[in-house]
Amino acid sequence: MKHVPLRPALASLPPYVPGARVPVGAAAFKLSSNENPYPPLPSVVAAIADGAVDVNRYPDMYASDLVQAVAAHLGVQPEQVVAGCGSVAVLGHVLSAFCDAGDEVVHPWRSFEAYPIAVTLAGATGVPVPVRADGRLDLPALAAAVTDRTRVVLVCTPNNPTGPAVHADELDAFLAAVPRDVLVVLDEAYVEFVRDPDAPDGLAVLAAHPNVVLLRTFSKAYGLAGLRVGFAVADARLAAGIRAASTPFGVSHLAQLAGVASLRASDELLERVDGIVRERTRLLAGLREHGWDVPDSQANFVWLGLGDGTARFAEAATRAGVLVRPFAGDGVRISVGEPEATDVVLRVARDLRH
Repeated sequence: MKHVPLRPALASLPPYVPGARVPVGAAAFKLSSNENPYPPLPSVVAAIADGAVDVNRYPDMYASDLVQAVAAHLGVQPEQVVAGCGSVAVLGHVLSAFCDAGDEVVHPWRSFEAYPIAVTLAGATGVPVPVRADGRLDLPALAAAVTDRTRVVLVCTPNNPTGPAVHADELDAFLAAVPRDVLVVLDEAYVEFVRDPDAPDGLAVLAAHPNVVLLRTFSKAYGLAGLRVGFAVADARLAAGIRAASTPFGVSHLAQLAGVASLRASDELLERVDGIVRERTRLLAGLREHGWDVPDSQANFVWLGLGDGTARFAEAATRAGVLVRPFAGDGVRISVGEPEATDVVLRVARDLRH
């Protein structure tokens, strides 16, 4: 019997492994998905509730109000902003707009696990470049991996799951080495958590380099992971191409309203981000105090490169009531959550050292 064939690329497609969810009725902290541990602000919840009466209608196809609000918030032109169903979907649109079959996409590894999936689905060929032992991206190696077939280079900063952000001087050198007809995507999903004074200003980099695209999201700092809304910021010509490749009506009406309301409340929300950064500092210091080697993190998570000890740590954390994200054979990523969650993580870290 003949069967409808699937694309051969699907056979080698790596699965995206989501962070574990807290079982119904269980008392546990979820530190496995880099979510904001706090619910949306009341003003954002009110906007979502008010918009619920209109969900029988299609959303604004181009998320015009949200795009206008993002542009005003960032100081760019609306035609430079493209909204999508989370930054993962926007990345897919970027690759669809710039890659044909056989084109190469250079990306760091280990980095965001959606990269090889998105590249494969776009029909391109991924070229992974190892991250340094200290968890930092090896930008000279990324630049050296560029060939005549390279169409896109992905730069995750801060890097997920290891945590460090790239520095402005190394990014300048990298961009000077990459041909101007190669697209450079700065994935800044965690940019609001960055406090490293040497980190680049992504918007300034974008203004100086027309081959750069920024990816950002409302899922992390703004606490809208469940509504799936992200965006790209690019030169207007590139943005038009990304917009043309986007899924029609890709951002729900409720997500658009929540995004606009979140930007109105950005000062209040970013106070929460400051609290998460303080908790990150405490978590990093506590882990190091217990003898763990932890890369500097500029995101809302920390990384333990545990190798073969990954499963043991994750199992101990689960037994203690904390769900972390193990990457088999590599390490454990621990999201920054409530102070009580940090206390549990530090107890687990202490007990495993003694």
